[in-house]
Amino acid sequence: MTASKLDQLRKMTTVVADTGDIEAVRRLKPVDCTTNPTLLLKAVETPAYAHLVDEAIAWGKKATGSGEARVHAVCDRLAVTFGAELTKIVPGRVSTEVDADLSFDTQASIDKARAIIAAYKERGVERDRILIKVASTWEGIQAAKVLQGEGIDCNLTLLFSLPQAVACADAKAFLISPFVGRILDWHVKAGGGPYTAETDPGVVSVKSIYAYYKAFGIKTVVMGASFRNTGEIEALAGCDRLTIGPGLLDELAAATGDLPRRLSPASSPQAASGFSKPIELDEKAFRFALNQDAMATEKLAEGIRGFVKDLLSLRKLVSLRLEDAKAA
Repeated sequence: MTASKLDQLRKMTTVVADTGDIEAVRRLKPVDCTTNPTLLLKAVETPAYAHLVDEAIAWGKKATGSGEARVHAVCDRLAVTFGAELTKIVPGRVSTEVDADLSFDTQASIDKARAIIAAYKERGVERDRILIKVASTWEGIQAAKVLQGEGIDCNLTLLFSLPQAVACADAKAFLISPFVGRILDWHVKAGGGPYTAETDPGVVSVKSIYAYYKAFGIKTVVMGASFRNTGEIEALAGCDRLTIGPGLLDELAAATGDLPRRLSPASSPQAASGFSKPIELDEKAFRFALNQDAMATEKLAEGIRGFVKDLLSLRKLVSLRLEDAKAA
């Protein structure tokens, strides 16, 4: 019997579940799991996880502090509660995101990351099971540099360009998450296409980052993210890791046929990367390079706004629940 495309993919790429849905993770059995404010909000609004929300609200009712600080503390607890549950299911890492409204505050991002790791420690979850997700702004990347130096591994998210990937490598980030589908979205909206899986701008971007990293022996893990269809995933078969939503994982599990390897470290010499030596970027060069890439600039800003919107929605939900608990 022919192995499913998901089983074939697992032989060459570490498969990560892009969801906060605990039952989906249990069913799909990924190695790692990654969440973000949007996925966490969706999970919190799901009746199946009401007991986890109830626990955080009960804790918040007794917690010290008041007002906004209490709401933020409960939201942090929720994120760690879901993450801790996920560590019981996946054998690898769970990514937990630093608040998106801290994306341009290096020190606050560092402080939040340390607090998240400490909260996991209280639950008996060691730092080697967690990845701290930080936006790939200059400030976020510098926060990751400090955290990596402290042994706190980071997942640099909302990454849309090679300059961002280069700066992340310079910071010795453990992992980057280039967003395939959102890159495609921008180009389609701009009138580009039609695209095949091979010419998909998001796929091309990840391939170029992967080639650059492998050509210069960069250890940072490349994890393609934000997929719109299985064709994008198949075109990146062999990438270090791919984080995939439950719907597309189910499609791959149901699909048969040969899935050839598309990416391999051995096939990425310097000539293939297009660079004879590593790119050097200081803050000024990074900001200018990012500014010159309209797609990356716009999608980074849009991504942060989107995560902040869902974070604020989560805080509003928690605030209302705390008020209800207080009145009860």
